[in-house]
Amino acid sequence: MDYRPITCVWEVTMGCNMRCGHCGSSCTNPLPDELNTDEALDVCGQIADMGLKWVTLSGGEPLTRKDITSLIRRLSERGVSVNIITNGWLLDMDMACTLKESGVGTVAISIDGTKEIHDKIRMKGAFEHAEQAFGNLKELKIKTGAVTTITKQNMDILSSLKEELIRMGVDTWQVQLGLPMGNLKERPDWLLEPEQVKDIIDFCYDTAKEGRIKIYPADCIGYYTKKEMEVKKISYETDMVSMWDGCNAGIRGFGILHNGEILGCTSIRNREYIEGSLRERPLREIWEDENAFSWRRNFTKDKLEGSCKTCSYGSKCLGGCPNTRLTMNGDIYSENQYCAYHLEMEKIEAKYSSYEDAKELLLLGEGLIKQEVFSEAAFALRRAAKLDSKNAQILKAKAYAEYMCGNYEICKEDNKKAIAMNEEDAYALRGYAIAVFRLGNKEEALVKMRKAVAFTSYADVDLMEDLRMMECIDK
Repeated sequence: MDYRPITCVWEVTMGCNMRCGHCGSSCTNPLPDELNTDEALDVCGQIADMGLKWVTLSGGEPLTRKDITSLIRRLSERGVSVNIITNGWLLDMDMACTLKESGVGTVAISIDGTKEIHDKIRMKGAFEHAEQAFGNLKELKIKTGAVTTITKQNMDILSSLKEELIRMGVDTWQVQLGLPMGNLKERPDWLLEPEQVKDIIDFCYDTAKEGRIKIYPADCIGYYTKKEMEVKKISYETDMVSMWDGCNAGIRGFGILHNGEILGCTSIRNREYIEGSLRERPLREIWEDENAFSWRRNFTKDKLEGSCKTCSYGSKCLGGCPNTRLTMNGDIYSENQYCAYHLEMEKIEAKYSSYEDAKELLLLGEGLIKQEVFSEAAFALRRAAKLDSKNAQILKAKAYAEYMCGNYEICKEDNKKAIAMNEEDAYALRGYAIAVFRLGNKEEALVKMRKAVAFTSYADVDLMEDLRMMECIDK
């Protein structure tokens, strides 16, 4: 596949003038291996040569780099739109003017609460400096954004913070989950409970509907809820909003660390995810290396664990944000307990677990299949199969629901059990053949599909079409 990057996040420094309680990078002072000015300017050229549309400069505190405006100018002159994320402390009017002259696009300020909460998380005076910075940017007509990391420290005051941001005239607002990395890993009592993700989505939905400030849930918040989709439609001002289709790391974007090391995402910081160093290899060579970003580029649903492995969105979603799973569970393939869809499915599974009548569950499952509500149908029929594992009708209905959820191996096994009960069951043979075909065993699929045709006493148009399709592809 031809992967074309369009954006990256560049942590230009690990130096910072604050010591925030939730800092994912545990930033303090600049590290000795930070790229020097000449090296950083060369990186700017490589980014432009790769055709990236925009770059986000972050840190640490990027404004502590004395050459930061030179980097912005080099990028913007080469046609790359530059966004910067700052804590705002150093963003006086002189700095704001310099940023504008250098060609900066959007300046986002990290702000994590009203004055008392924000200063508690960061440092005394931080809120006042952020407010003044927003004022300076607005006076110069520079597009502004706010970035809020949500923890138990500020979850309950989001509405108050919203009013403060609107009062300051902030253009856009991104909210993101606080994850247990860096300093926040030492404060587990700050972490949100999975159930609170729904509250965040509800808040974003209500805020978006108000239309007073554009709000954007970060990629770690979702997935596949109607409210989330509506928020995106409103904030992006379009009716054509694509659903989450997996992490962009190594697909359409990448991260650059302070020392020039390349990785899929600056949040996924473990050494095993470093793809190379710009001090050793050019950016293009690293990006186009057939072995680069293999953890993401070769990621498939079957590698997922828990409910994500059988979720109907698993092949598209791939478990949502990998860093959420890595930091919460220690494994990028683990179940995403902070997925809103997962939380809803847990409720549905719990509902059907109380049923004790397999026939009733079969009727419910078949009805849900007709409505094309396949995930819920699968839960109902899984419970039915537990109650009556020898019922071929239940197994075949369950197999179909599993197939429609993308669970081809489970579909195969369910049909295999039904075939064991009746070797001439054309429906089960067909289901088995289609599942095996999707799993890559074309030869076995053709054998089973031809058997299904042979055991059908009438011309089944769909079955014959499936057979012809398999035979054509096999050729």
